[in-house]
Formats: sequence, structure tokens, C-alpha cells
Amino acid sequence: MKKIVDKSKYLPRIIDKTVLEYLSVFGAVVVEGPKWCGKTWTSSYHSKSEYLVADSQNNFQNRKLAEISTSIILKGETPRLIDEWQEVPLIWDAVRYEVDRRGEKGQFILTGSSTPKRKGILHSGTGRIAKLKMRTMSLYESGESSGVVSLKKLCEGEIEPIFTG
Repeated sequence: MKKIVDKSKYLPRIIDKTVLEYLSVFGAVVVEGPKWCGKTWTSSYHSKSEYLVADSQNNFQNRKLAEISTSIILKGETPRLIDEWQEVPLIWDAVRYEVDRRGEKGQFILTGSSTPKRKGILHSGTGRIAKLKMRTMSLYESGESSGVVSLKKLCEGEIEPIFTG
């Protein structure tokens, strides 16, 4: 199956380091944030296999399969991306259970473009599924800023005059 992102066209994101860090500590990571901020692309970049719940092919067969058998959709090379997981809330508990069963780090990356319905989710995922907040692409990430002026340093009170012209 072809992956969503062509790794040769991926623009590195500031969050990439954090995704790798979380995958090395937790069994699963859920990447949350506003629509069109790059959650799916970044998650695809870091995954080795993908399951796209909202794929519209064949009358949304992926969603239907997830509703019938969550264990089937969890099979695949890890980390495994499950995109739009919130369309089938049972996926959350299935991932949490599978993380416990396998006892390994970096098993799953969950993404979704809307706020999940918590109804039907039995477990918070604490200790198993880490939440990672993603923001829209910065000007530095898109290449429209050199990064010479650091907002982080400015917020920390480190003000150094720099010529940017």
C-alpha cells in the first residue's frame, strides 16, 4: 500500500523530534491539533504502515472493517498510523489494550481532524497513549523565515539586536 506522504517531499517539522521521543517512551501517540496543520503528513512520515479509517474507497470499507474488528486494523508494521481514529471510538480502547498486550513502545500513531466523541471510550489511555499537540506550520518550517530571530528566546527575555535585512 502506498503511503500518504512521499518522504522526499516532506518538509521537516519542529515537532518531529518530539514525535520520535514520545514513540520511544509510550506504546502509542495521539497527534491532536487543528485541521490542515499537518497531523496526517507528519504521522505518516514517522510510521511504517497506515490504516486510513476515512478512506472513501469502496463505500468507506475501512471504517466498516474497523467497526467490525478493531484487532484486524491494528495489524501491520510499527509504528502503525491509524488516521481519523475518532470515527470509530472503539479504536482507542483497542489500541490501549494492544499496547498493554505487546508491552512494547512506539506501536501506534493516532490522528484525527476533529474532537473525538468520548462516549464509548472506556479508558483514558494514561501511561500508554501520549497526547501530542500539533500547531500549524511556522514560517521557519515552511522556509519563509531564516530563524535568525527566535521567538522562544524573545519570550525568555533574551533580546539581542540582529540585522535581518
